[in-house]
Amino acid sequence: MSDQAIAVRLPSPGTYAIDPAHSEVGFIARHLIGSKVRGRFTKFEGTIVIADPIEGSTVEAQAETASIETGVQMRDDHLRTNDFLDAPTFPTLTLKSGRLTKVSETEWTLAADLTIRGVTKPVEFDVEYHGAGPGMQPGSEVFALSASTEVDRRDFGVSFSGVLEGGAIVVGNKVKLELEVEAGRQD
Repeated sequence: MSDQAIAVRLPSPGTYAIDPAHSEVGFIARHLIGSKVRGRFTKFEGTIVIADPIEGSTVEAQAETASIETGVQMRDDHLRTNDFLDAPTFPTLTLKSGRLTKVSETEWTLAADLTIRGVTKPVEFDVEYHGAGPGMQPGSEVFALSASTEVDRRDFGVSFSGVLEGGAIVVGNKVKLELEVEAGRQD
């Protein structure tokens, strides 16, 4: 294989739905001295409208805060409380895109508004585009991408500040958001 970049096919213009069976909305946060706690939201949906030119494309997505899952029920229950996501008051996290900028053949930057606990802040996702092609159903089209960003949870009103004896912080302030997306054409 040559050192030249292989052209990756962009999705055709149209409306695509995020496929929750083949996608994931995840996060990583530090705990105590620095171990990583990984979690995800199990209920989410979104629509991606691919434009021509592709830089005009848009994304709107949401995840149900009560669907947070880290593998530890006691921690999950705590994350749903007012200390963190306050799921009864703020049942969804939302993402609405702004600008899409090409970095390379497979790398993009997505500027978006992220809303957590009713607080909306601009964020930038690093996007790795994996390509487009035929789906499982005859005549269907899908595409896939990975995206990540890091946010300070305090910017969104998630200000739990547990500190142990000796000053160890229970939860780090920085949270990495990781998205794995497969989307199928709807029109």
